[in-house]
Amino acid sequence: MFYRPEDGHGLPHNPFNALITPRPIGWISTRGKDGHDNLAPYSFFNGAAYVPPQVMFSSTGTKEDTGDTKDNVANIRETGVFCVNVVGLADRDAMNASSEMLPRNVDEFAHAGIEKTECKTIDCPRVANAPAALECRLTQIVPLVGKNNFVVLGEVTGIHLRDDCLVDGKFESATYIPLSRMGYREYTAVREVFELARPDD
Repeated sequence: MFYRPEDGHGLPHNPFNALITPRPIGWISTRGKDGHDNLAPYSFFNGAAYVPPQVMFSSTGTKEDTGDTKDNVANIRETGVFCVNVVGLADRDAMNASSEMLPRNVDEFAHAGIEKTECKTIDCPRVANAPAALECRLTQIVPLVGKNNFVVLGEVTGIHLRDDCLVDGKFESATYIPLSRMGYREYTAVREVFELARPDD
């Protein structure tokens, strides 16, 4: 099968949604200038650079009460900061609950029953029991082709690591089992890990 996206695929579900997998989930938390906190998962998320450490996530779509984007991007425009919380399997239901499209002044932490605490280098909440949390300062928001598509890039200014996730000096994914997005409404729990040495190591 071959198709041009502009012509449509003719399938019951969009195959593009299932082609780039598994995708890590950035559980993004922000605080607006009005003091309202927000938390939502984004599966268009990844690291972007090592030195200085930088991350990115993409937001698509909009909400009626937020203008041309969604709550988190609107908050980041206002404050210039955000936090990326790592999602483990144990938090899948809370993460999913926080994805509900709610009015901007509704706190998803409270809505989903998620304990929050304050970041240290930025004025922003974070998921208290997340395996890791990356405090970030905005470097740029890049508009993408298409309506209401934005990439948000940030420099990491502080990193929280949950103590039980550190094993023999390494951040150990097996201690929390990373949750990743697959296609459509499918997710996967990353349980199998192996190492490959590069030819020039």
